[in-house]
Amino acid sequence: MISISKLLCDLDAEGDGLRYDAAADSGKPQITDEKQRRPVVVWNATRRCNLYCSHCYAAAETVPAAGEFSTTEAKAFLDQLADYGAPVVLFSGGEPLVREDLVELVAYAADRGLRPVLSSNGTLVTREKARALRDAGLQYAGISVDGLPERNDRFRGKDGAFDAAVRGIENCLEVGLKTGLRYTITEANAADLEGVVDLLVDVGLDRFCFYHLDYGGRGAEIVDADLSPRKKRDAVERLCELTLEYHDRGEEIETLLVGNYADAAFLVEYARERFGEERARVVYEHLERNGGDPTGERIADVDYAGNVHPTQFWQGYSLGNVRDRPFGEIWEDESNHLLRALRNREDHLTGKCASCRYQSICRGASRLRALATTGELFAPDPQCYLSDEEVRGENPIVGSAAD
Repeated sequence: MISISKLLCDLDAEGDGLRYDAAADSGKPQITDEKQRRPVVVWNATRRCNLYCSHCYAAAETVPAAGEFSTTEAKAFLDQLADYGAPVVLFSGGEPLVREDLVELVAYAADRGLRPVLSSNGTLVTREKARALRDAGLQYAGISVDGLPERNDRFRGKDGAFDAAVRGIENCLEVGLKTGLRYTITEANAADLEGVVDLLVDVGLDRFCFYHLDYGGRGAEIVDADLSPRKKRDAVERLCELTLEYHDRGEEIETLLVGNYADAAFLVEYARERFGEERARVVYEHLERNGGDPTGERIADVDYAGNVHPTQFWQGYSLGNVRDRPFGEIWEDESNHLLRALRNREDHLTGKCASCRYQSICRGASRLRALATTGELFAPDPQCYLSDEEVRGENPIVGSAAD
């Protein structure tokens, strides 16, 4: 994740230590006091979902899937994460709220010292359920809204999904559960970007996660619906402007970009043009500490059947199964050629990525998008929207930590 609000507005957030090793400079309680040494783990607790979204990376279905963890197996898995030292477990799906034992598992994770957070479509979040999750120790709920009513409902395959998601958000806020809005942009809903940002302010949210489409699960079936690189850049620039506009009006919205580390390079360029070289230097140095695309290193995924993946979007490839070996043992095993290559990608990147001056803060962005569109793991990400002039040249910040 890349925080526009941190980099452009100096807005403190609880993830400053986790992302930028900047806990000491933040005025907010931190998830961790130092940059993460273990991955955040996304757990697809179920493949079942009450909706059928066109971009679902997990290819969720409306019926249960064979092989899902029992409650006992799920707790054993959470023990593995706690023993390994994972800082965060993200309960995802499918729709995790279809699991009757979700509250019990959240409480178990919290008791084991994991930070439990939730990714949900929001439609099943009643006030009672929100209260139960809060009391169990849930620290955050991210609820997806992919456009205003008509487009969101078409995206999610069900009339009324928008209204139900907004009710879910309101229920979380009413019981004091920290909540954010998640939005994945495509050609189908790009026109709703400003309306979605206005919505989150209207309902009282202060956190917005802007996702780029990654080409996994059903997302791989709608590659043609992705924005062109030019339109992607325009959308990111507009989100920067909206963040600054709201910040100037006293609305402290935490705005995060997810899924395309060309955004990191763009933010340096944007900061230089808007605020000058010194601000660009600060942005660059934060992003160097962030470390670029985290796939296979700072993010991991475990699916409903226990298969470990380099990221939640890359479920077509398994590194191993936690029913056979502990998660930590799988994650540390660099005899796996893909894992080893991802962690040493600078040695393998080709094309403009190989010589890009922003390589240290991007690291080639999405290897999955490159593989899906070219068949080559280390080809340039097709959604890199940087110009040739921005890519070429030496270190973009004279005197930075990279010199």
